[in-house]
Amino acid sequence: MTNLYVGNISWNTTEAQLSDLFSTYGQVLSAKIIEDRETGRSRGFGFVEMESGAEKAVESLNGYDLDGRNLKVNVAKPRRESSY
Repeated sequence: MTNLYVGNISWNTTEAQLSDLFSTYGQVLSAKIIEDRETGRSRGFGFVEMESGAEKAVESLNGYDLDGRNLKVNVAKPRRESSY
């Protein structure tokens, strides 16, 4: 399984649209757009977990125009532990 970071997402883009787009390249396990806690509005980025086809998706979709925005797609870095 590979977790992909997807940035520069339009506020109009849905998780279903992301899932459909990435499923062209392999099996999508989940697609999540991160929302602001207070407003519920998209923060403009999200994550797509793929079982297969992640490398091809990164090659093909990085810079892809979706809803008037050029997506930034790369393999997500592991989440850092908080130092509090």
